[in-house]
Amino acid sequence: MSTETVTIASLGAEGDGIAHTASGTVYVPFALPGEVAAIARVRNHGTIMSLSVASPDRREPPCRHFGPDAEGGACGGCSLQHYADAPYRAFKRALVADALKAKGLDTEVGALIPARPGERRRTVFTLRRTEKDMLLGFNQAGSHHIIAIAECPIAAPGIVARLADIRAIAASLATGPDPFRVTVLETSTGLDLGFEGIRKAGDRERRAMTQTVLKLRGIARVSLDGEILIEPVKPLIDFGGIPVVPPPAGFTQATRPAEDAMAELVLGHLSKAKKVADLFAGAGTFALRLARRTRVHAVEGDGKALAALDHAARNTQGLKPVTVEKRDLFRRPLMTSELKAYDGLVFDPPRAGAEAQVKELVRSGISRVAAVSCNPLTLARDLKLLTDGGYRINSVTPIDQFLWSTHVETVALLSK
Repeated sequence: MSTETVTIASLGAEGDGIAHTASGTVYVPFALPGEVAAIARVRNHGTIMSLSVASPDRREPPCRHFGPDAEGGACGGCSLQHYADAPYRAFKRALVADALKAKGLDTEVGALIPARPGERRRTVFTLRRTEKDMLLGFNQAGSHHIIAIAECPIAAPGIVARLADIRAIAASLATGPDPFRVTVLETSTGLDLGFEGIRKAGDRERRAMTQTVLKLRGIARVSLDGEILIEPVKPLIDFGGIPVVPPPAGFTQATRPAEDAMAELVLGHLSKAKKVADLFAGAGTFALRLARRTRVHAVEGDGKALAALDHAARNTQGLKPVTVEKRDLFRRPLMTSELKAYDGLVFDPPRAGAEAQVKELVRSGISRVAAVSCNPLTLARDLKLLTDGGYRINSVTPIDQFLWSTHVETVALLSK
């Protein structure tokens, strides 16, 4: 380890400050552009010891668990709490704009739709039993060390207020010192807790958990590795006024405002379509909303998510016909001949993007396409394929669903 003074030139894609030195590039967490910092350096990683010049864009982080001076270590859940709102939002927008430019796409990127504290309805915590207590928190960046949290400004207040109850339920199930996870989803009927990775949870632990949950209020469901252990009430989330029971620990958009913003863009673009294909449909984020206006064919590889979508569609009056298909779109994309049945399409793939599907899509006659993505790099790749195949990008809108992180959602709307 060595010590040196560096000037931060820019922020990297992971939110670290970047300094260029005679011996190579150094990445410095919690540093901002323009700052001059004394750092302790190990290879290409620097830790701030002191700042001789601080950025005017630096602000006091709102959370006690953030930053190099956090008691007990820095929580790895956020990386940019110390950045003022305006430059932070410009940085998020630039992640999308730079990815598009790197693919030769000279497209205007709209203003970032911002996120606000307290909106996160879905949070994944790491837990571990110790001799004295049950740790609940987030892993420190780059390590397996759990930073126990007492607050989380990005999470919904309804989750933060129940941290002690979540720890109590976890303690009743845990069987040893190994770490495990819980996905906490705030639903309209209570918290949905999906535990994963608890080894050898037997009848005794399950009985203890049941007794613990029955003493509490506001817990809708508890599951372990996808198995429902107790369900005092069905957990319900709302897709445009349509209630859906999500699968245990299943994927949902992290915040309701971001989901609504994405849906508004998608529905507006596909409003005149007579039949829409929703690919990577999940539990119905777009498909169910679209079905109020048009026929929808929803395709998804996760059988439990697809079953939730199908059940909601069948039990909601006033919808246009919704058909579902379980299919791995990475291995078996819808072929051009199959796509000819549709005049509108939306796809919202995982971070890997939808390259194989897009290659089929460009040969189709579908006139309007909405591309939703949580990864600007794979989105840019997919948009390049589409524009090379005759599509025009109408708009690109970045949406900040993951506050104070380097992750950003994007909705791109295209026409043939």
